[in-house]
Amino acid sequence: MVRLPLSAADLDRGRRLGAVLRDARGRRTMLEVALVAGVSPETLRKVESGRIATPSFQTVAAIADAVGLSLDRLWAEVEASTVA
Repeated sequence: MVRLPLSAADLDRGRRLGAVLRDARGRRTMLEVALVAGVSPETLRKVESGRIATPSFQTVAAIADAVGLSLDRLWAEVEASTVA
């Protein structure tokens, strides 16, 4: 299977998603959140930095739950950050 290159919009949305999740993590360490979410600290770091611009739904849902964000609120904040 050949994966098409991500568009600029995809990359930007990935950066915004990462920023929202990073802000929601607050003062908790990456290790703490990664353990609760059931993902590796490296995966969390890559999502938060935007290096994984299109993480799987399961990964996003697990991290959002670990930082106390509903998926609706997460999406609203990602979309709101488009304007900001």
